[in-house]
Amino acid sequence: MDRKNDRYLKENQVAENGLLDRRLFLKKGLQFGVITSLASTVTISSAKDKQSTSQNKSSDLTWMHEPGKSFSTYGLPSKFEDNVLRYPSQNEAVPGNGVSWTPLHLMEGAITPNGLHFERHHNGVPQIDPKKHRLLIHGLAKKDLIFTIDDLLRYPMQSKTCFIECGGNSNSGWNSQPSMAEAGYFNGMVSCSEWTGVSLSILLEEAGVDKKAKWLIAEGADAFAMQVSIPMKKALDDAFLGLYQNGERIRPENGYPVRLIVPGWEGVLNVKWVHRLKLSNRPVMARNETSRYTELQPSGKARMFTFVMQAKSLITSPSAHMILKQSGLYQITGLAWSGKGKIKKVEVSADGGHSWAEAELQEPVLDRAFTRFRIPWHWNGKPTILKSRATDETGYVQPERQQLLKERGRQGFFHYNAIINWHVDNDGFVSHVYDKDETKKTNSDISIDSDWN
Repeated sequence: MDRKNDRYLKENQVAENGLLDRRLFLKKGLQFGVITSLASTVTISSAKDKQSTSQNKSSDLTWMHEPGKSFSTYGLPSKFEDNVLRYPSQNEAVPGNGVSWTPLHLMEGAITPNGLHFERHHNGVPQIDPKKHRLLIHGLAKKDLIFTIDDLLRYPMQSKTCFIECGGNSNSGWNSQPSMAEAGYFNGMVSCSEWTGVSLSILLEEAGVDKKAKWLIAEGADAFAMQVSIPMKKALDDAFLGLYQNGERIRPENGYPVRLIVPGWEGVLNVKWVHRLKLSNRPVMARNETSRYTELQPSGKARMFTFVMQAKSLITSPSAHMILKQSGLYQITGLAWSGKGKIKKVEVSADGGHSWAEAELQEPVLDRAFTRFRIPWHWNGKPTILKSRATDETGYVQPERQQLLKERGRQGFFHYNAIINWHVDNDGFVSHVYDKDETKKTNSDISIDSDWN
């Protein structure tokens, strides 16, 4: 590192843990050659092979000497990015039941591409003919209504960028031992897209909502016939029928031809392939409201109809299985989101939580959407722990794991939003750890099953 950059780092240091002024990378005069690189253990061998091949044929840059491929009717990722994939985890007994995780640790920005949006299916992906699909609204209404997809496409539409997070996302965090998977492969049941569709309030008002109707029962057209109950107040507020995702028609695994979008609330409510909406004076008390999504608390009472996804953040780089090749300047980056509104701030610690520094938030900071955060960090080559914690506009602060366990006990499965710890060892290898006093097993520890419901 030259003297000029050494001076910049000293002048912009905000904590003894090596965290620097979050706007450092925006300042003029910094030589970016001092930024060191990360490697993923998953791709190190392939990267070496490619490097070796490149060195042997360094003069054979064929793409500079011959015409490239012609036009395509639908663009696909580069073949050299073949490691950026959803990771499927399915029930062996029922192959159509499971999840596929969004590779958050391999991505940047705040929008999830359609082909990488996480999946959650209970009985496979139905191949629905949109010409035959119908949406029924009935129950405590003045009149029953049936809509074709063509009917829905004629209504005025709205767009909203928002995240959808499965209530079971990160649930391995309840286990007594930390998950050793990459960041996106145990926190990746969350994605963020621009959804476009028809406001539910328009259709419900057209049907005529009875004053006795307090709940909306939504049902999907898949072979599982997913049913959930949504408070009528929320349905009339900001819920809508999603027809487009990131500008194109929703894909089959994400609910084609139409799905519910319930901004900020747990993913199970965002019913895919929706074909029936029943107005009722009571919840349906379906499987996903009784045997699931109901959790015993330390007090002996049970949590039920929790709905809102609390503020959460996750450092995506550096994160598990990555390697810091050498001491020096790095960019710490990640994502934060909250079902209660906008992210107000994200703080980062590079010393296990002893000190914190505020990260830079990427604009625009949107309501109930992913917010990308970044902060420069100078690693001194010694072992340390990286953390991030989010605060939303309501003042809610993402809790430490110990705090969450104290409040919710150890019988949890859903709504895990504790701070994630990434340990960096002497060799720069990054792994997931709990605080020292949390790794002791107790008789009340549980293990997470494979039914991600």
